[in-house]
Amino acid sequence: MSTLARARCVFGAHPSTMDTALAVVVLVCMVAGSFVDPHGPEGVSWGLRTPDALSLALMTAGAAALAFRRRQPMAVLVVTGCVSVVESVTGDPRAPVVMSAVIALYTVAASTDRHTTWRVGLLTMTVLTGAAMLAGPLPWYAQENLAVFAWTGIGATAGDAVRSRRAFVQAIRDRAEKAERTREEEARRRVAEERLRIARDLHDVVAHHIALVNVQAGVASHVMDKRPDQAKEALAHVREASRSALDELRATVGLLRQSGDPEAPTEPAPGLARLDELVGTFHHAGLRVEVARTDQGIELPAAVDLAAYRIIQEALTNVQKHAGRQAKAEVSVVRVGPDIEVTVLDDGTAEGEAPDGTAEGGGHGLLGMRERVTAVRGTLTTGPRYGGGFRVHAILPVKNRTDATKDPV
Repeated sequence: MSTLARARCVFGAHPSTMDTALAVVVLVCMVAGSFVDPHGPEGVSWGLRTPDALSLALMTAGAAALAFRRRQPMAVLVVTGCVSVVESVTGDPRAPVVMSAVIALYTVAASTDRHTTWRVGLLTMTVLTGAAMLAGPLPWYAQENLAVFAWTGIGATAGDAVRSRRAFVQAIRDRAEKAERTREEEARRRVAEERLRIARDLHDVVAHHIALVNVQAGVASHVMDKRPDQAKEALAHVREASRSALDELRATVGLLRQSGDPEAPTEPAPGLARLDELVGTFHHAGLRVEVARTDQGIELPAAVDLAAYRIIQEALTNVQKHAGRQAKAEVSVVRVGPDIEVTVLDDGTAEGEAPDGTAEGGGHGLLGMRERVTAVRGTLTTGPRYGGGFRVHAILPVKNRTDATKDPV
């Protein structure tokens, strides 16, 4: 740490010490300035002169008042202004006592608001300059009188500038403290987002399997009397779908357990590796699904893998629920450059409610898909197909931008 920095630390911790030191420096400057006379007998010349006792007393009083400038800035300005007026009227030659008033005016401007600075500054400039011009020994147009006006104006302006800068710095500090206080709110927001993600998982799991259970139960009820073997097979699918729903529901709810809970699930989240198993459940439910894939051998990030699986699951569930009994679905998973594209098409007639679930029940299927895609910085396009049916198309990044720049392949 430099000497200047150490001095700032000491004076910053003890402002009264700094004010006392400033008072001593101002007194030395005023006394030294009082020995210089710019007006010689032969025009402008510089020579030594001795100040009288009154001027020395006024300089000492003005400098001593500056030691209290932080505690009582207005009172110090009044004291230094009075001694400056007395010196302007009686001093001949005049000593630079007004220097203490300029510093006191600067302190007032730096510690008050701008409106007060304007009023006090104009009053101080008027009083000191008027006294020097009207009652002083020098002519009213003397340069010393104009210097009083200029220096008091500079003091007020400089103090106001310092106050504005301090207010700006304080505003920055307040914003930083506010940001620190909102960290807890940010943590709560992240918890809410995690709960929303878990809610989407619950919706996907329950909607998919309950839709299959509903279809198979309807088939069993329809053929129970005439074809008991087919009814038995449908009930077996109901049992399998319900067991799968319970397993995935247990795994999802397990995310809410404490990290040290021994019953917390250790099975990884589903991904595209289980796509054939997922499509098989829809085949058993009577939905024709064709799959085309070119993503074999590609290792996807866990979030992208889960998002792709859930998007296909939700899209096929919507086809099962809304596209009609004769509908056929097509699923494609294709690697295109740095992205993987997931597309689910159907040729259904859109019987019943809309795929977005805006009818009775108010589903959240498409909303959940969109949030999942947004979470991994992808894009999702959904909408009816020309000629009938519905299309879900998601573009999911396999690598983020940082990884892409590191791996040019």
